[in-house]
Amino acid sequence: MQCPFCRTDEDRVVDSRSIGEGNAIRRRRKCLACGKRFTTYERMEVQPRVVIKKNSTRESFSREKILAGMIKACEKRNISLHDLENQAATIEAEIFEQHDSEVSTKVIGEKVGDALKGIDHVAYVRFASVYREFKDVNAFLAELIPLVRPRIDVQDLGQPALADPPGGTSEPSGVAGALGASGS
Repeated sequence: MQCPFCRTDEDRVVDSRSIGEGNAIRRRRKCLACGKRFTTYERMEVQPRVVIKKNSTRESFSREKILAGMIKACEKRNISLHDLENQAATIEAEIFEQHDSEVSTKVIGEKVGDALKGIDHVAYVRFASVYREFKDVNAFLAELIPLVRPRIDVQDLGQPALADPPGGTSEPSGVAGALGASGS
């Protein structure tokens, strides 16, 4: 393997690990000439998959695009690149197992969203806000509420409980109203 720093062909494998359910091997190498370390990946060569985009155009499947989208969604979050690489490899393996030649961006987006939902809810919401192209706040809330409903408490929002206005009760509004919280 050629060193990306000094371009010599002499290196030594320092560490090898299986990633993505054994579908790829990650190797850490050390150049014997300059001493710098670099990473390489080995994957089995398979028939390429074609992605059908929303506008019906087609392009080659790219694991790198999946990983780039996941990295963007996880920006400034405490999530390791290793975890994202494993998830991208798992998604790639699922696509190659379940689809013979073509797969839609909808299927890929759902798989990426599910993976991010399991890793980090903030990253999932970031990804979903771009992928699902929410038209308004209500569509965004419809996606957000199931994520927070099991854990939310009006007091956790740092706001006092909703009070009844003078002369009667009112419908709760805002996040608390959307979650069905009562004003007591």
